[in-house]
Amino acid sequence: MKELEQDQDRKMECDILDTLEALGYQGPLLEEDALNKAVENGLSAPEFSELCIWLSSQIKSVCDLEEGITSTADGKDVESFQLEISGFLKEMACPYSALVSGEMNDRLKKKEDCLKLLLFLSTELQALQIVHRKQLKGSQLDKNSEICHEIQAVCDSLGVPKSTSPDIPLSLSNLESKVKEILSKVQNTHLGKPLLKTPLSPDQVEKLDKINNALCSEYECRRRMLIKRLDVTVQSFGWSDRAKVKVDDIARIYQPKRYVLTPKSTITLAHLLAAREDLSKIIRTSSGSTRENTACAVNKVSGYKLPKMFFLCTSSLELENLTSMILVMRYSV
Repeated sequence: MKELEQDQDRKMECDILDTLEALGYQGPLLEEDALNKAVENGLSAPEFSELCIWLSSQIKSVCDLEEGITSTADGKDVESFQLEISGFLKEMACPYSALVSGEMNDRLKKKEDCLKLLLFLSTELQALQIVHRKQLKGSQLDKNSEICHEIQAVCDSLGVPKSTSPDIPLSLSNLESKVKEILSKVQNTHLGKPLLKTPLSPDQVEKLDKINNALCSEYECRRRMLIKRLDVTVQSFGWSDRAKVKVDDIARIYQPKRYVLTPKSTITLAHLLAAREDLSKIIRTSSGSTRENTACAVNKVSGYKLPKMFFLCTSSLELENLTSMILVMRYSV
């Protein structure tokens, strides 16, 4: 029986040493003899308590826990150390009953219990680090997936063949070559001068992103109101007896146009960087050239100023959002 317990202890020691090495622990207990001596002395060995503190601090760095181990098990702090270990293990849902129940002073007196404590803390830390890395990798993959989607949309617009390689820099290089090829075939004044001529610092980009988020929230509220007014107005068209028999025809014409209207603003910093000087020209909505595109028979019916004007309004909100960002940059740069 004693030989079986010794074999179990040796196995736990080996598992602890392997785990500590994998975790990047650089302390004195990486040696088998030093670890064996520390767990035999238990709380009276400062190396043992320091290893427990290191493991708990590493666990707290990747896991949101209230409890922690900060006291050292030397002299008068033994009781505080035991209390902190007990609270920390209970919050971690430690499966070893000998470590979380019974008389406080009797815990961690046996070598086996000290080994169980180190094995539990080290393996839990290893598992948490694996999960944390997978989450980070997953978020990075999601980000890369979004970037790849945007790059593919640009490739489709420019007629660039779809790349079979997931290499983002290579795809960007192919796009750059295509853009240069297209620009070489047009006049130098084709694009016009950029509206924003000042380079942006990382701090300005971050502030602009926050400003744009606030503007998007504001314009989302406005767009929701306009969309609701549109729905109510179109619904009122069906109140007449003549329209009731054409409900299906109205829905067939209206629904496709309605589904493309989203309350979310699509303006980003990319639109600001791509804006040209002609965007800053103010054009009266009542001017003849503008009215050629917005005038329709519905305008002449009192009380019904939709739907063509509505679609113009929703697109003008996007323009207003972008214009607001431009004004912010003009007075802040």
